[in-house]
Amino acid sequence: MRIVHVTSVHPWDDSRIFFKMCRSLAEAGFEVHLVVPRSQAPATERREGVVIHAVPVPRTRRQRILRTVPQVRRTAAALDGDIYHCHDPELAPVLLSLKGPGRSVVYDVHEDVPKDILLKQWIPRWLRPVASRLAALVLRQVGRRLDAVVAATPTIAGRFPNCRTAVIRNYPLLGELCDGDARPWSERPNLVAYIGGLTRARGIPQAAAAMQQLPGSLAARLALAGEFEDAALQAQILSGAAAGGVDFHGWLDRQGVKTLLARARVGLVALLPTPTYVDSLPIKLFEYMAAGIPVVASDFPLWRQIVSDAGCGLLVDPCEPREIARAVQWLLEHPDEAERLGRQGRNAVQRSLNWDGELKNLIDLYQAIRKDRAAGQPAAPAPAAGQRQAA
Repeated sequence: MRIVHVTSVHPWDDSRIFFKMCRSLAEAGFEVHLVVPRSQAPATERREGVVIHAVPVPRTRRQRILRTVPQVRRTAAALDGDIYHCHDPELAPVLLSLKGPGRSVVYDVHEDVPKDILLKQWIPRWLRPVASRLAALVLRQVGRRLDAVVAATPTIAGRFPNCRTAVIRNYPLLGELCDGDARPWSERPNLVAYIGGLTRARGIPQAAAAMQQLPGSLAARLALAGEFEDAALQAQILSGAAAGGVDFHGWLDRQGVKTLLARARVGLVALLPTPTYVDSLPIKLFEYMAAGIPVVASDFPLWRQIVSDAGCGLLVDPCEPREIARAVQWLLEHPDEAERLGRQGRNAVQRSLNWDGELKNLIDLYQAIRKDRAAGQPAAPAPAAGQRQAA
């Protein structure tokens, strides 16, 4: 089976697309291709069993829509795949053109796009509700005509009624972030780690403010690993970085993430209660757990269930820096309890909250699609695969 993953937005080494899906599928014996914008790279290259096909990287959003999307479509179509697995909502207009005799198309919905649109600063505020409703309608109609929809959460899957859906959660790879290289707990500095996009909606201002409220005797530091959403926020957070206890690491590759988490005592995931995040399953939460560090997480109902069931950390109101500071301080001042919480989180990942089960669900979906094709049946709606609780 030739599987072609397609993206016009994500980098070639995206954790979910390349490392979890493409590489894992190649290791399972499938022929896997990835079509992706990529600069300073050969047009075609094989990495870890995956054949990567590069198209030019766009310089602007307009160029991405008008040039990159058509280039990605042409490159993908020429590969004559059995299954096309597409990862971006902006590819919706061309998804159906990839279908054909022997060709099946799957749309992977990483985020709740209609809710996400409501937070887009570049869209005029008055236009966001209209754009959100239109996106929901278009994606739902396209989804009904595809062979399947893959959703990162059950909430997202619920946006696609009457479609064959599979919930493939973005759980961590077993062993990727936890091995013998982790520093003993007693030798770790009082380091609080945050991995991911550095945005206002993800609570970065509140996290920085919380660090300023910790006792100076703790000598605690907040390590930010990611990219700021704009220069204004970066200046706001880093202008008093030394006094505020913030260290900016920029974007880190997977090895860099592993190295940082191997030194940390706390993992912070205090995202604000926006429609996008309340029902999300943030990969950073599970990566902290996989690395064996306790979490300080937003007290959302779904997250409360995960953290409580695993016994892996503390829950806070993410809008209150003082509450975040109290939770961080408690974990830093109680190292034995903190280490125990981290160990329990890692155990939960090793038991069930890992990529192995999600990969099986993905392969089962592909095989069901091909079986229907071989039998000459359309990809009719089927019971959703992988519909188990997050924790």
